[in-house]
Amino acid sequence: MKIKYFFQRIPKTPEQRKESRRQLLLGLLSGVLMGLSFQPVPFHWFMFFALVPYLYVLNKREGLGEISRLTYFTAFIFNIVTLYWVGSWTPDADPFLMMAGSILMFWNPILFLIPSTLFYAAKKLFNKNIAFILLPLFWVSYEYVYSITEFRFPWLTLANSQSYFLTFIQITDIIGAYGLSLILLFINVSLFFLVNKYLKEKRISYIGIAALLSLVFIPILYGVIKINNYEQPGKKIKVGIIQPDLNPNKKWEVGSLDQILDLYLDMSDKVIAEGGEIILWPETALPVYLLSGNYNSTAQRIFDYAKQNDVHILSGMPDAEFYREGDIVPDDAKPVKNSKSFYTSYNSILLFNPYNDKADKYGKIKLVPFGEKVPYVEDLPFLGDFLKWNVGISSWNTGRDTVVFNFVKDRAIEDTVKIGAVVCIESIYPDFVSSFVKRGAEIITVVTNDSWYGNSSGPYQHKEFSVLRAVENRRSLIRCANGGISCLIDPLGNTIVETKMFEKTTLVVDAALENEISLYTKYPLLIPILCSVISIWIFGMFLIKKMSIKFYPPEIEKEKHEKNN
Repeated sequence: MKIKYFFQRIPKTPEQRKESRRQLLLGLLSGVLMGLSFQPVPFHWFMFFALVPYLYVLNKREGLGEISRLTYFTAFIFNIVTLYWVGSWTPDADPFLMMAGSILMFWNPILFLIPSTLFYAAKKLFNKNIAFILLPLFWVSYEYVYSITEFRFPWLTLANSQSYFLTFIQITDIIGAYGLSLILLFINVSLFFLVNKYLKEKRISYIGIAALLSLVFIPILYGVIKINNYEQPGKKIKVGIIQPDLNPNKKWEVGSLDQILDLYLDMSDKVIAEGGEIILWPETALPVYLLSGNYNSTAQRIFDYAKQNDVHILSGMPDAEFYREGDIVPDDAKPVKNSKSFYTSYNSILLFNPYNDKADKYGKIKLVPFGEKVPYVEDLPFLGDFLKWNVGISSWNTGRDTVVFNFVKDRAIEDTVKIGAVVCIESIYPDFVSSFVKRGAEIITVVTNDSWYGNSSGPYQHKEFSVLRAVENRRSLIRCANGGISCLIDPLGNTIVETKMFEKTTLVVDAALENEISLYTKYPLLIPILCSVISIWIFGMFLIKKMSIKFYPPEIEKEKHEKNN
Protein backbone atom coordinates (compact mmCIF):
# COMPACT_ATOMS: atom_id res chain seq x y z
CA MET A 1 0.00 0.00 0.00
CA LYS A 2 1.44 3.36 -0.99
CA ILE A 3 1.53 5.90 1.83
CA LYS A 4 -0.20 8.56 -0.30
CA TYR A 5 -3.26 6.32 -0.63
CA PHE A 6 -3.45 5.94 3.15
CA PHE A 7 -3.73 9.70 3.66
CA GLN A 8 -5.45 10.60 0.39
CA ARG A 9 -8.72 12.49 0.84
CA ILE A 10 -11.34 12.10 -1.88
CA PRO A 11 -14.08 14.75 -2.21
CA LYS A 12 -17.38 13.45 -0.82
CA THR A 13 -21.04 14.35 -1.16
CA PRO A 14 -23.01 15.37 1.97
CA GLU A 15 -24.53 11.89 2.07
CA GLN A 16 -21.09 10.27 1.83
CA ARG A 17 -19.76 12.50 4.63
CA LYS A 18 -22.68 11.49 6.81
CA GLU A 19 -22.01 7.81 6.12
CA SER A 20 -18.31 8.35 6.82
CA ARG A 21 -19.09 9.89 10.22
CA ARG A 22 -21.40 7.00 11.01
CA GLN A 23 -18.67 4.51 10.14
CA LEU A 24 -16.15 6.37 12.32
CA LEU A 25 -18.60 6.25 15.21
CA LEU A 26 -18.91 2.48 14.75
CA GLY A 27 -15.11 2.17 14.70
CA LEU A 28 -14.98 4.30 17.84
CA LEU A 29 -17.59 2.05 19.46
CA SER A 30 -15.54 -1.07 18.74
CA GLY A 31 -12.38 0.53 20.12
CA VAL A 32 -14.14 1.60 23.32
CA LEU A 33 -15.84 -1.78 23.81
CA MET A 34 -12.53 -3.64 23.36
CA GLY A 35 -10.82 -1.28 25.79
CA LEU A 36 -13.54 -1.67 28.42
CA SER A 37 -13.24 -5.46 28.12
CA PHE A 38 -9.89 -5.25 29.88
CA GLN A 39 -9.32 -5.13 33.62
CA PRO A 40 -10.00 -3.65 36.09
CA VAL A 41 -13.37 -2.82 34.48
CA PRO A 42 -15.57 -5.93 34.98
CA PHE A 43 -16.98 -5.90 31.47
CA HIS A 44 -14.95 -8.77 29.97
CA TRP A 45 -18.09 -10.00 28.19
CA PHE A 46 -17.92 -6.93 25.93
CA MET A 47 -15.18 -8.78 24.01
CA PHE A 48 -17.79 -11.27 22.77
CA PHE A 49 -19.27 -8.60 20.49
CA ALA A 50 -16.84 -5.66 20.63
CA LEU A 51 -15.54 -6.22 17.10
CA VAL A 52 -18.95 -6.44 15.43
CA PRO A 53 -19.30 -2.67 14.69
CA TYR A 54 -15.76 -2.67 13.23
CA LEU A 55 -16.54 -5.74 11.11
CA TYR A 56 -19.75 -4.12 9.87
CA VAL A 57 -17.81 -1.11 8.57
CA LEU A 58 -15.01 -3.33 7.26
CA ASN A 59 -17.59 -5.10 5.13
CA LYS A 60 -18.51 -1.79 3.48
CA ARG A 61 -14.96 -0.72 2.63
CA GLU A 62 -13.21 -1.93 -0.51
CA GLY A 63 -9.81 -0.29 -0.92
CA LEU A 64 -6.77 -1.10 1.21
CA GLY A 65 -6.32 2.56 2.14
CA GLU A 66 -9.82 3.00 3.55
CA ILE A 67 -9.61 -0.37 5.32
CA SER A 68 -6.30 0.65 6.89
CA ARG A 69 -7.60 4.03 8.04
CA LEU A 70 -10.59 2.38 9.73
CA THR A 71 -8.37 -0.22 11.38
CA TYR A 72 -5.83 2.29 12.64
CA PHE A 73 -8.54 4.53 14.09
CA THR A 74 -10.29 1.64 15.86
CA ALA A 75 -7.02 0.26 17.21
CA PHE A 76 -5.91 3.72 18.35
CA ILE A 77 -9.07 4.09 20.45
CA PHE A 78 -8.55 0.55 21.81
CA ASN A 79 -4.98 1.48 22.80
CA ILE A 80 -5.94 4.77 24.43
CA VAL A 81 -8.68 3.19 26.56
CA THR A 82 -6.57 0.19 27.62
CA LEU A 83 -2.99 1.53 27.73
CA TYR A 84 -3.43 5.15 28.82
CA TRP A 85 -1.23 4.37 31.84
CA VAL A 86 1.91 3.27 29.94
CA GLY A 87 3.54 6.71 30.10
CA SER A 88 3.62 6.48 33.90
CA TRP A 89 1.88 9.79 34.52
CA THR A 90 3.05 10.11 38.14
CA PRO A 91 4.78 13.08 39.82
CA ASP A 92 8.16 11.30 39.91
CA ALA A 93 7.94 9.75 36.46
CA ASP A 94 10.88 9.97 34.13
CA PRO A 95 10.31 12.21 31.04
CA PHE A 96 11.73 9.58 28.71
CA LEU A 97 9.29 6.98 30.06
CA MET A 98 6.45 9.42 29.41
CA MET A 99 7.70 10.03 25.88
CA ALA A 100 8.07 6.30 25.18
CA GLY A 101 4.53 5.68 26.45
CA SER A 102 3.14 8.42 24.23
CA ILE A 103 4.92 7.03 21.17
CA LEU A 104 3.48 3.59 21.92
CA MET A 105 -0.03 5.02 21.61
CA PHE A 106 0.66 5.83 17.96
CA TRP A 107 2.96 2.89 17.14
CA ASN A 108 0.93 0.03 18.56
CA PRO A 109 -2.15 0.59 16.32
CA ILE A 110 0.05 0.28 13.22
CA LEU A 111 0.54 -3.41 14.03
CA PHE A 112 -3.21 -3.99 13.72
CA LEU A 113 -2.83 -3.27 10.01
CA ILE A 114 -1.29 -6.74 9.64
CA PRO A 115 -4.60 -8.66 9.99
CA SER A 116 -6.58 -6.02 8.07
CA THR A 117 -4.10 -6.12 5.17
CA LEU A 118 -4.26 -9.91 5.11
CA PHE A 119 -8.06 -9.61 5.13
CA TYR A 120 -7.82 -7.38 2.05
CA ALA A 121 -5.53 -9.93 0.36
CA ALA A 122 -7.92 -12.80 1.12
CA LYS A 123 -10.86 -10.72 -0.17
CA LYS A 124 -9.06 -10.21 -3.47
CA LEU A 125 -8.09 -13.88 -3.73
CA PHE A 126 -11.45 -15.35 -2.73
CA ASN A 127 -14.45 -13.33 -1.56
CA LYS A 128 -15.55 -11.31 1.46
CA ASN A 129 -17.16 -14.21 3.31
CA ILE A 130 -14.02 -16.33 3.14
CA ALA A 131 -11.93 -13.31 4.08
CA PHE A 132 -14.04 -12.80 7.22
CA ILE A 133 -13.71 -16.49 8.12
CA LEU A 134 -9.93 -16.22 7.76
CA LEU A 135 -9.66 -12.92 9.68
CA PRO A 136 -9.40 -14.60 13.13
CA LEU A 137 -6.39 -16.59 11.88
CA PHE A 138 -4.79 -13.41 10.56
CA TRP A 139 -5.39 -11.64 13.88
CA VAL A 140 -3.82 -14.44 15.95
CA SER A 141 -0.85 -14.45 13.57
CA TYR A 142 -0.37 -10.75 14.31
CA GLU A 143 -0.60 -11.35 18.08
CA TYR A 144 2.07 -14.04 17.91
CA VAL A 145 4.44 -12.37 15.44
CA TYR A 146 4.34 -9.15 17.45
CA SER A 147 5.39 -11.10 20.56
CA ILE A 148 8.63 -12.34 18.98
CA THR A 149 10.01 -9.05 17.67
CA GLU A 150 12.23 -6.70 19.70
CA PHE A 151 9.49 -4.07 19.52
CA ARG A 152 7.16 -6.48 21.29
CA PHE A 153 4.48 -5.29 23.67
CA PRO A 154 1.68 -7.86 23.23
CA TRP A 155 -0.37 -6.50 26.10
CA LEU A 156 -3.52 -6.33 23.99
CA THR A 157 -3.77 -10.01 23.13
CA LEU A 158 -7.55 -10.40 23.17
CA ALA A 159 -7.50 -13.44 25.48
CA ASN A 160 -5.97 -11.28 28.21
CA SER A 161 -9.35 -9.63 28.69
CA GLN A 162 -11.01 -12.81 29.99
CA SER A 163 -9.23 -13.48 33.30
CA TYR A 164 -12.40 -12.71 35.30
CA PHE A 165 -14.35 -15.36 33.35
CA LEU A 166 -12.76 -18.40 35.02
CA THR A 167 -15.15 -20.95 33.56
CA PHE A 168 -14.51 -19.77 30.01
CA ILE A 169 -10.68 -19.70 30.28
CA GLN A 170 -10.20 -23.24 31.62
CA ILE A 171 -9.85 -24.47 28.03
CA THR A 172 -6.54 -22.60 27.79
CA ASP A 173 -4.86 -25.68 29.32
CA ILE A 174 -5.45 -27.13 25.82
CA ILE A 175 -5.38 -24.16 23.43
CA GLY A 176 -3.59 -21.43 25.40
CA ALA A 177 -4.19 -17.69 25.19
CA TYR A 178 -3.79 -17.56 21.41
CA GLY A 179 -6.43 -20.26 21.04
CA LEU A 180 -8.73 -18.31 23.31
CA SER A 181 -8.19 -15.20 21.17
CA LEU A 182 -9.13 -17.31 18.15
CA ILE A 183 -12.39 -18.38 19.78
CA LEU A 184 -13.26 -14.79 20.74
CA LEU A 185 -12.60 -13.64 17.19
CA PHE A 186 -14.72 -16.41 15.66
CA ILE A 187 -17.52 -15.49 18.08
CA ASN A 188 -17.39 -11.90 16.84
CA VAL A 189 -17.30 -12.98 13.17
CA SER A 190 -20.21 -15.40 13.69
CA LEU A 191 -22.24 -12.70 15.38
CA PHE A 192 -21.41 -10.28 12.55
CA PHE A 193 -22.64 -12.80 9.96
CA LEU A 194 -25.90 -13.23 11.87
CA VAL A 195 -26.48 -9.49 12.22
CA ASN A 196 -25.52 -8.73 8.63
CA LYS A 197 -27.78 -11.48 7.26
CA TYR A 198 -30.72 -10.24 9.31
CA LEU A 199 -30.18 -6.62 8.20
CA LYS A 200 -29.97 -7.67 4.55
CA GLU A 201 -32.54 -10.45 4.32
CA LYS A 202 -34.66 -9.95 7.46
CA ARG A 203 -34.23 -13.57 8.41
CA ILE A 204 -32.26 -15.51 11.00
CA SER A 205 -29.69 -18.19 10.18
CA TYR A 206 -30.27 -21.06 12.59
CA ILE A 207 -27.05 -22.72 11.44
CA GLY A 208 -25.25 -19.51 12.33
CA ILE A 209 -26.89 -19.42 15.74
CA ALA A 210 -25.86 -23.04 16.36
CA ALA A 211 -22.25 -22.21 15.40
CA LEU A 212 -22.23 -19.15 17.65
CA LEU A 213 -23.65 -21.03 20.63
CA SER A 214 -21.12 -23.82 20.13
CA LEU A 215 -18.24 -21.35 20.19
CA VAL A 216 -19.51 -19.87 23.46
CA PHE A 217 -20.77 -22.88 25.36
CA ILE A 218 -18.24 -25.60 24.50
CA PRO A 219 -15.46 -23.73 26.40
CA ILE A 220 -17.92 -23.01 29.24
CA LEU A 221 -18.97 -26.68 29.44
CA TYR A 222 -15.32 -27.74 29.46
CA GLY A 223 -14.66 -25.21 32.22
CA VAL A 224 -17.53 -26.45 34.40
CA ILE A 225 -16.32 -30.05 34.07
CA LYS A 226 -12.71 -29.10 34.76
CA ILE A 227 -13.48 -26.98 37.82
CA ASN A 228 -15.84 -29.56 39.35
CA ASN A 229 -13.46 -32.48 38.80
CA TYR A 230 -10.07 -30.89 39.42
CA GLU A 231 -8.19 -32.28 42.40
CA GLN A 232 -5.74 -29.93 44.06
CA PRO A 233 -2.27 -31.48 44.53
CA GLY A 234 -1.51 -32.66 48.05
CA LYS A 235 2.09 -31.44 48.14
CA LYS A 236 2.51 -27.79 49.10
CA ILE A 237 5.16 -25.23 49.92
CA LYS A 238 4.83 -22.31 52.32
CA VAL A 239 6.05 -19.12 50.65
CA GLY A 240 6.62 -15.75 52.29
CA ILE A 241 6.04 -12.68 50.10
CA ILE A 242 7.66 -9.34 50.89
CA GLN A 243 5.98 -6.21 49.50
CA PRO A 244 8.12 -3.26 50.73
CA ASP A 245 6.40 -0.48 48.76
CA LEU A 246 9.56 1.50 47.98
CA ASN A 247 9.36 4.48 45.62
CA PRO A 248 10.72 2.98 42.35
CA ASN A 249 12.21 6.28 41.16
CA LYS A 250 13.83 7.44 44.39
CA LYS A 251 15.20 3.97 45.18
CA TRP A 252 17.72 4.41 42.37
CA GLU A 253 19.00 7.65 43.82
CA VAL A 254 22.07 7.61 46.06
CA GLY A 255 20.97 6.53 49.55
CA SER A 256 21.53 4.06 52.33
CA LEU A 257 21.74 0.52 50.99
CA ASP A 258 21.85 -0.80 54.56
CA GLN A 259 18.52 0.85 55.37
CA ILE A 260 16.82 -0.84 52.41
CA LEU A 261 18.30 -4.22 53.31
CA ASP A 262 17.27 -3.76 56.97
CA LEU A 263 13.70 -3.25 55.77
CA TYR A 264 13.75 -6.50 53.76
CA LEU A 265 15.27 -8.51 56.58
CA ASP A 266 12.86 -7.13 59.20
CA MET A 267 9.89 -8.00 56.97
CA SER A 268 11.43 -11.42 56.28
CA ASP A 269 11.59 -12.08 60.05
CA LYS A 270 7.82 -11.76 60.10
CA VAL A 271 7.16 -14.34 57.37
CA ILE A 272 9.69 -16.76 58.88
CA ALA A 273 7.80 -16.53 62.17
CA GLU A 274 4.68 -17.55 60.23
CA GLY A 275 6.39 -20.61 58.79
CA GLY A 276 7.70 -19.34 55.45
CA GLU A 277 10.08 -21.86 53.88
CA ILE A 278 11.14 -19.70 50.97
CA ILE A 279 11.00 -15.89 50.85
CA LEU A 280 10.29 -13.80 47.77
CA TRP A 281 11.63 -10.27 47.34
CA PRO A 282 10.41 -8.17 44.38
CA GLU A 283 12.08 -7.09 41.14
CA THR A 284 15.36 -5.14 41.57
CA ALA A 285 15.01 -5.41 45.35
CA LEU A 286 18.34 -3.65 45.88
CA PRO A 287 19.41 -0.94 43.39
CA VAL A 288 22.99 -2.22 42.97
CA TYR A 289 24.93 -4.95 41.20
CA LEU A 290 25.07 -6.91 44.43
CA LEU A 291 27.47 -9.65 43.32
CA SER A 292 29.82 -7.41 41.34
CA GLY A 293 32.46 -7.44 44.14
CA ASN A 294 31.72 -3.91 45.31
CA TYR A 295 29.05 -4.90 47.82
CA ASN A 296 30.50 -8.02 49.43
CA SER A 297 29.43 -7.11 52.97
CA THR A 298 25.82 -6.52 51.86
CA ALA A 299 25.72 -9.78 49.91
CA GLN A 300 27.23 -11.67 52.85
CA ARG A 301 24.50 -10.34 55.16
CA ILE A 302 21.91 -11.99 52.91
CA PHE A 303 23.82 -15.30 52.74
CA ASP A 304 24.25 -15.27 56.52
CA TYR A 305 20.58 -14.50 57.05
CA ALA A 306 19.58 -17.46 54.86
CA LYS A 307 21.92 -19.79 56.80
CA GLN A 308 20.88 -18.58 60.24
CA ASN A 309 17.19 -18.99 59.48
CA ASP A 310 17.49 -22.04 57.20
CA VAL A 311 15.46 -20.36 54.45
CA HIS A 312 15.86 -19.74 50.74
CA ILE A 313 15.53 -16.17 49.45
CA LEU A 314 14.42 -15.69 45.83
CA SER A 315 14.93 -12.07 44.86
CA GLY A 316 14.82 -9.83 41.88
CA MET A 317 18.24 -8.17 41.69
CA PRO A 318 20.44 -6.31 39.21
CA ASP A 319 23.40 -8.44 38.20
CA ALA A 320 26.54 -7.83 36.14
CA GLU A 321 29.37 -9.89 34.71
CA PHE A 322 32.73 -8.26 34.01
CA TYR A 323 35.26 -9.27 31.37
CA ARG A 324 38.88 -8.22 31.52
CA GLU A 325 41.57 -8.17 28.89
CA GLY A 326 42.13 -11.68 27.60
CA ASP A 327 38.65 -12.96 28.51
CA ILE A 328 36.19 -14.18 25.90
CA VAL A 329 33.86 -11.19 25.60
CA PRO A 330 30.24 -11.68 24.46
CA ASP A 331 29.13 -9.71 21.41
CA ASP A 332 26.61 -7.73 23.44
CA ALA A 333 29.07 -6.67 26.15
CA LYS A 334 29.44 -2.95 26.91
CA PRO A 335 32.71 -1.13 27.61
CA VAL A 336 33.52 0.03 31.13
CA LYS A 337 34.28 3.76 31.05
CA ASN A 338 37.97 4.65 31.22
CA SER A 339 38.93 0.99 31.12
CA LYS A 340 39.77 -1.84 28.75
CA SER A 341 37.22 -4.03 30.49
CA PHE A 342 33.71 -4.93 29.36
CA TYR A 343 30.55 -5.91 31.19
CA THR A 344 27.06 -7.26 30.69
CA SER A 345 24.20 -6.32 33.01
CA TYR A 346 20.97 -8.16 33.63
CA ASN A 347 17.64 -7.61 35.30
CA SER A 348 18.01 -10.82 37.23
CA ILE A 349 16.58 -13.16 39.78
CA LEU A 350 18.97 -14.57 42.38
CA LEU A 351 18.40 -17.54 44.67
CA PHE A 352 20.25 -17.37 47.98
CA ASN A 353 20.19 -20.73 49.73
CA PRO A 354 21.35 -21.62 53.25
CA TYR A 355 23.88 -24.24 52.14
CA ASN A 356 26.52 -22.25 50.27
CA ASP A 357 27.72 -18.74 49.44
CA LYS A 358 26.99 -18.89 45.73
CA ALA A 359 23.69 -17.59 44.35
CA ASP A 360 21.92 -19.23 41.43
CA LYS A 361 21.02 -16.72 38.69
CA TYR A 362 18.49 -16.09 35.97
CA GLY A 363 18.78 -13.06 33.64
CA LYS A 364 15.58 -11.60 32.22
CA ILE A 365 15.09 -12.53 28.55
CA LYS A 366 11.92 -10.67 27.52
CA LEU A 367 12.91 -7.05 28.03
CA VAL A 368 10.55 -4.08 27.82
CA PRO A 369 11.25 -2.19 24.55
CA PHE A 370 12.86 1.20 25.29
CA GLY A 371 12.16 0.87 29.03
CA GLU A 372 14.78 -1.84 29.54
CA LYS A 373 16.46 -2.16 26.18
CA VAL A 374 16.49 -0.16 22.97
CA PRO A 375 15.38 -2.52 20.18
CA TYR A 376 18.23 -3.71 17.95
CA VAL A 377 20.76 -1.65 19.90
CA GLU A 378 23.44 -4.27 19.13
CA ASP A 379 23.09 -3.40 15.45
CA LEU A 380 22.68 0.36 16.02
CA PRO A 381 24.70 1.07 19.20
CA PHE A 382 24.35 4.87 18.96
CA LEU A 383 20.68 4.46 19.88
CA GLY A 384 21.74 3.24 23.32
CA ASP A 385 23.31 6.63 24.08
CA PHE A 386 20.49 8.64 22.59
CA LEU A 387 17.60 6.77 24.21
CA LYS A 388 18.27 6.26 27.89
CA TRP A 389 15.97 6.28 30.88
CA ASN A 390 17.24 8.50 33.68
CA VAL A 391 17.03 5.81 36.35
CA GLY A 392 19.73 3.95 34.44
CA ILE A 393 17.92 0.71 33.69
CA SER A 394 17.24 1.16 29.98
CA SER A 395 20.24 -0.81 28.76
CA TRP A 396 19.98 -4.30 30.25
CA ASN A 397 21.45 -7.19 28.32
CA THR A 398 19.20 -10.04 27.23
CA GLY A 399 19.41 -13.12 29.45
CA ARG A 400 20.91 -16.22 27.89
CA ASP A 401 18.59 -19.04 28.91
CA THR A 402 15.65 -20.01 31.06
CA VAL A 403 16.54 -21.32 34.53
CA VAL A 404 14.56 -23.53 36.88
CA PHE A 405 15.64 -22.99 40.48
CA ASN A 406 15.97 -25.86 42.95
CA PHE A 407 14.59 -25.28 46.43
CA VAL A 408 15.79 -27.96 48.84
CA LYS A 409 12.78 -28.60 51.04
CA ASP A 410 14.43 -31.38 53.04
CA ARG A 411 18.09 -32.34 52.54
CA ALA A 412 17.72 -35.53 54.58
CA ILE A 413 15.33 -37.11 52.08
CA GLU A 414 16.55 -35.10 49.06
CA ASP A 415 13.15 -33.43 48.70
CA THR A 416 13.65 -30.71 46.09
CA VAL A 417 11.06 -28.33 44.67
CA LYS A 418 11.61 -26.93 41.18
CA ILE A 419 10.64 -23.26 40.79
CA GLY A 420 10.13 -21.35 37.55
CA ALA A 421 10.73 -17.64 38.12
CA VAL A 422 10.12 -14.84 35.63
CA VAL A 423 10.58 -11.09 35.82
CA CYS A 424 7.71 -8.63 35.40
CA ILE A 425 6.51 -8.36 31.78
CA GLU A 426 7.78 -11.88 30.98
CA SER A 427 4.56 -13.14 32.58
CA ILE A 428 2.49 -11.88 29.62
CA TYR A 429 4.23 -14.24 27.15
CA PRO A 430 2.29 -17.54 27.20
CA ASP A 431 4.74 -19.83 25.43
CA PHE A 432 7.70 -18.32 27.31
CA VAL A 433 6.22 -19.09 30.73
CA SER A 434 5.31 -22.59 29.59
CA SER A 435 8.98 -23.24 28.75
CA PHE A 436 9.83 -23.12 32.47
CA VAL A 437 7.10 -25.64 33.25
CA LYS A 438 8.27 -27.86 30.42
CA ARG A 439 11.70 -27.87 32.08
CA GLY A 440 10.21 -29.19 35.29
CA ALA A 441 8.92 -26.19 37.26
CA GLU A 442 6.32 -27.28 39.82
CA ILE A 443 5.34 -23.71 40.64
CA ILE A 444 5.61 -20.34 38.87
CA THR A 445 6.77 -17.16 40.55
CA VAL A 446 6.73 -13.61 39.19
CA VAL A 447 8.84 -10.83 40.70
CA THR A 448 7.75 -7.43 39.52
CA ASN A 449 7.62 -3.71 40.17
CA ASP A 450 4.47 -2.11 38.80
CA SER A 451 4.75 0.95 41.02
CA TRP A 452 6.10 2.98 38.08
CA TYR A 453 2.53 3.30 36.82
CA GLY A 454 0.73 4.47 39.95
CA ASN A 455 -2.71 3.23 40.92
CA SER A 456 -3.77 2.90 37.27
CA SER A 457 -5.21 0.02 35.26
CA GLY A 458 -1.72 -1.27 34.42
CA PRO A 459 -0.86 -3.11 37.66
CA TYR A 460 -4.33 -4.68 37.82
CA GLN A 461 -4.14 -5.85 34.21
CA HIS A 462 -0.65 -7.23 34.72
CA LYS A 463 -1.76 -9.22 37.75
CA GLU A 464 -4.79 -10.61 35.93
CA PHE A 465 -2.77 -11.82 32.95
CA SER A 466 -1.00 -14.17 35.38
CA VAL A 467 -4.34 -15.91 35.91
CA LEU A 468 -4.09 -17.21 32.34
CA ARG A 469 -0.52 -18.44 32.90
CA ALA A 470 -1.66 -20.41 35.95
CA VAL A 471 -4.55 -22.04 34.08
CA GLU A 472 -2.58 -22.75 30.88
CA ASN A 473 0.08 -24.67 32.77
CA ARG A 474 -2.01 -25.88 35.73
CA ARG A 475 0.45 -24.40 38.18
CA SER A 476 0.14 -22.29 41.29
CA LEU A 477 1.48 -18.83 40.52
CA ILE A 478 2.88 -16.42 43.10
CA ARG A 479 3.47 -12.74 42.38
CA CYS A 480 5.80 -10.66 44.51
CA ALA A 481 5.44 -6.97 43.66
CA ASN A 482 7.27 -3.98 45.12
CA GLY A 483 4.12 -1.91 45.65
CA GLY A 484 1.41 -4.38 44.63
CA ILE A 485 -0.26 -6.47 43.51
CA SER A 486 1.28 -9.50 45.26
CA CYS A 487 -0.85 -12.63 45.32
CA LEU A 488 -1.30 -16.38 45.14
CA ILE A 489 -3.23 -17.78 42.16
CA ASP A 490 -4.17 -21.47 42.20
CA PRO A 491 -4.02 -23.82 39.15
CA LEU A 492 -7.68 -23.08 38.36
CA GLY A 493 -7.03 -19.34 38.19
CA ASN A 494 -8.61 -18.45 41.54
CA THR A 495 -6.87 -15.61 43.36
CA ILE A 496 -6.59 -17.04 46.86
CA VAL A 497 -5.16 -13.94 48.51
CA GLU A 498 -3.80 -10.62 47.27
CA THR A 499 -2.41 -7.34 48.57
CA LYS A 500 -3.58 -3.83 47.87
CA MET A 501 -1.67 -1.28 45.83
CA PHE A 502 0.93 0.82 47.69
CA GLU A 503 0.72 -1.24 50.84
CA LYS A 504 3.81 -2.22 52.84
CA THR A 505 2.93 -5.73 53.88
CA THR A 506 3.80 -9.41 53.90
CA LEU A 507 1.95 -12.58 52.95
CA VAL A 508 2.55 -16.22 53.79
CA VAL A 509 0.79 -18.59 51.39
CA ASP A 510 0.46 -22.33 50.95
CA ALA A 511 1.12 -22.97 47.29
CA ALA A 512 0.23 -26.32 45.73
CA LEU A 513 2.95 -28.09 43.74
CA GLU A 514 2.12 -29.89 40.50
CA ASN A 515 4.12 -32.23 38.24
CA GLU A 516 1.66 -33.05 35.46
CA ILE A 517 2.09 -31.26 32.13
CA SER A 518 -0.96 -29.81 30.38
CA LEU A 519 -1.53 -30.32 26.67
CA TYR A 520 -0.90 -26.62 26.13
CA THR A 521 2.45 -26.77 27.93
CA LYS A 522 3.52 -29.62 25.64
CA TYR A 523 2.50 -27.81 22.43
CA PRO A 524 2.30 -24.07 23.21
CA LEU A 525 2.86 -22.84 19.66
CA LEU A 526 0.61 -25.22 17.74
CA ILE A 527 -2.21 -22.71 17.13
CA PRO A 528 -0.17 -19.53 16.48
CA ILE A 529 2.19 -21.32 14.10
CA LEU A 530 -0.69 -22.91 12.21
CA CYS A 531 -2.36 -19.49 11.91
CA SER A 532 0.93 -17.91 10.80
CA VAL A 533 1.56 -20.56 8.14
CA ILE A 534 -1.92 -20.02 6.68
CA SER A 535 -1.45 -16.24 6.79
CA ILE A 536 1.92 -16.44 5.02
CA TRP A 537 0.44 -18.77 2.40
CA ILE A 538 -2.49 -16.40 1.75
CA PHE A 539 -0.20 -13.38 1.49
CA GLY A 540 2.18 -15.28 -0.79
CA MET A 541 -0.65 -16.20 -3.12
CA PHE A 542 -1.78 -12.57 -3.14
CA LEU A 543 1.70 -11.33 -4.07
CA ILE A 544 2.00 -13.94 -6.83
CA LYS A 545 -1.36 -12.84 -8.23
CA LYS A 546 -0.34 -9.17 -8.08
CA MET A 547 2.96 -9.88 -9.83
CA SER A 548 1.32 -11.98 -12.51
CA ILE A 549 -1.17 -9.18 -13.24
CA LYS A 550 1.69 -6.66 -13.39
CA PHE A 551 3.73 -8.67 -15.87
CA TYR A 552 0.84 -10.36 -17.66
CA PRO A 553 -2.10 -7.91 -17.68
CA PRO A 554 -5.54 -9.43 -18.43
CA GLU A 555 -5.63 -7.67 -21.82
CA ILE A 556 -2.44 -9.42 -22.97
CA GLU A 557 -3.69 -12.76 -21.70
CA LYS A 558 -6.95 -12.19 -23.56
CA GLU A 559 -5.08 -11.43 -26.81
CA LYS A 560 -2.96 -14.57 -26.42
CA HIS A 561 -6.07 -16.63 -25.81
CA GLU A 562 -7.79 -15.21 -28.95
CA LYS A 563 -4.68 -15.87 -31.10
CA ASN A 564 -4.45 -19.44 -29.88
CA ASN A 565 -8.07 -19.95 -30.82
